[in-house]
Amino acid sequence: MIELRKAADRGHASHGWLDSYHSFSFADYYDAAHMGFGPLRVINEDRVQPGMGFGTHGHRDMEILSYVLDGRLEHKDSMGNGSMIVPGDVQRMSAGRGVTHSEYNPSRTEGVHFLQIWIQPKVTGIKPSYEQKHIGEEAKRGRLKLIASPDGADGSVTIHQDARVYAALLDGAEAVTVAPAAGRRTYVHVARGGVHVNGTPLSAGDAAKFAAESAVALDHGHDAEVLLFDLP
Repeated sequence: MIELRKAADRGHASHGWLDSYHSFSFADYYDAAHMGFGPLRVINEDRVQPGMGFGTHGHRDMEILSYVLDGRLEHKDSMGNGSMIVPGDVQRMSAGRGVTHSEYNPSRTEGVHFLQIWIQPKVTGIKPSYEQKHIGEEAKRGRLKLIASPDGADGSVTIHQDARVYAALLDGAEAVTVAPAAGRRTYVHVARGGVHVNGTPLSAGDAAKFAAESAVALDHGHDAEVLLFDLP
């Protein structure tokens, strides 16, 4: 059985410099029916204006993934890391027992469009850590490419949770099917374009939840970029 989460039904916050859509309850947006899905706690679709960003702020006990769709995102943190995140990069920050960081759009002319994802860890109070890897388009074209996992398999970033995140680029006849293990949940988020999920057409910002499904099929893509979460 599929449960849809349509893009237009998400929480929305517009701050001038930031336009943000919340798939789950976040900040001033609260919806008791959308507090998360398993350990998946946040998917925020953010667009930040040129020269603007999130000032230094703190986190604890959360696995935070940043996935840039367009533009560039500059990261700095209290662990001493400083990096530029561009399309194709996957950044993971384990907040652990406490970390502060900032995120800015360094461009003076172009916006940045990215997803920030929070996954609750299975352990708390760990030492904060950081990781960033680049996964090119060819690795995601017509297939589900593992981008985050508990063991860093297949060149993915390592998260402290029994969850796996995949990314795929699908267009035309390209199609993928997964068979979730018994007792696992699957969450599909369409980052851009359009795709059919088990026969249901989804567009950018739409999502689908599966609590007990023998197969999840993605096909009929139209310039689609999709994230798929395999969750306990």
